[in-house]
Amino acid sequence: MAESYMEKLSFTLLDAITDKEPVVQEQVCHALCSLGEARPREMLRACDEYLRQHDKLAHPYRALVLRAMEMVLSSHIHQLDKDTASIIILLASSEMTRTKDLDCDWQRAASSVLVAVGKRFISQVMEEVLSRFQPGVLPHCSVLQTLARLSVSNAFGMVPFLPSILSTMLPMLGMAKQDALRVVFCCALQHFSESTLEYLANLDQAPDPTVRRDTFASDIFSAYDILFHHWLQSRDAKLRLAVVAALGPMSHLLPSEKLEEQLPKLLPGVLSLYRKHAETFHVSKSLGQILEAAVSVGSRTLEVQLDALLVTLHTQICVPVESSSPLVMSSQKEVLRCFTVLACCLPDRLLAFLLPRLDTSSERLRVGTLQILRHIINSA
Repeated sequence: MAESYMEKLSFTLLDAITDKEPVVQEQVCHALCSLGEARPREMLRACDEYLRQHDKLAHPYRALVLRAMEMVLSSHIHQLDKDTASIIILLASSEMTRTKDLDCDWQRAASSVLVAVGKRFISQVMEEVLSRFQPGVLPHCSVLQTLARLSVSNAFGMVPFLPSILSTMLPMLGMAKQDALRVVFCCALQHFSESTLEYLANLDQAPDPTVRRDTFASDIFSAYDILFHHWLQSRDAKLRLAVVAALGPMSHLLPSEKLEEQLPKLLPGVLSLYRKHAETFHVSKSLGQILEAAVSVGSRTLEVQLDALLVTLHTQICVPVESSSPLVMSSQKEVLRCFTVLACCLPDRLLAFLLPRLDTSSERLRVGTLQILRHIINSA
């Protein structure tokens, strides 16, 4: 009886979500979340049934319902039973792939529902998502994005699936001709690499402590080859930045000998992006990760590349900054982190480069040099 009452109350609220006033729509969402706080299972099942019954409900309203479901799931995932989880997974997967549009609010809301459920029911979510990720067929963009987001939100749950995901994904890279789809592949590879590194860094807590870095090395190198030698040459700025953002964490998973072999081309390739992009955060962050990977394998290439690295990085610190936006400030921090990495492995060469620049007549160069010295003294 109580469940029937909850269903009627939920349906009454859901009928009001199509109100033209955004304020009313938000109030409906808030009321649905309040119902979900009290009776999460009943609220979630009512939303599922409502969306299935109202197939023609416009996308923006469907997104609002899914958003309310995601908020309730995030707060009450441990109260969710397996049967309700299965129902919600099927709904969200269907909603997410019903249109081919790229990156719309409706798809993101459905993806967020799957990610929320995946924090507890990762196997069931993966079974459904992987059914839409078949060899030889380019997947829906939202499927890739969801796999990437799941790896970020639940590394322990996702990493065991990554070897099979990567082996299915690699042939797809050659099939992807649109820059927008290539960007999504790059973001997925970035997040897969980040979650793998997180998993490996916490093996003592991991469900499968036998996972090793070399499990992923071959597939990651094959992906690296395509991203660096082909996609990085694109005229599309967004794709170039997506490629370089992926290369940073991927470099830590490359076989040591392959990384050393690639560094003479990889480092100049990343440094050249400073000339092509006004927004340099992703370039600086990736460069720092690549330098850390190079140091970790005892690379000898850094000594050869050091002068070019120092000149470019010093310029990035000394260039006048016209904005104090968080992204610009973050980029400066990433450049300083690069100096920290170099200070730890080649301190004499670094100081030999910096100290003469304190005698220059340019105040900007002196201030930038002092900023670098202060940072490496504190951090290294």
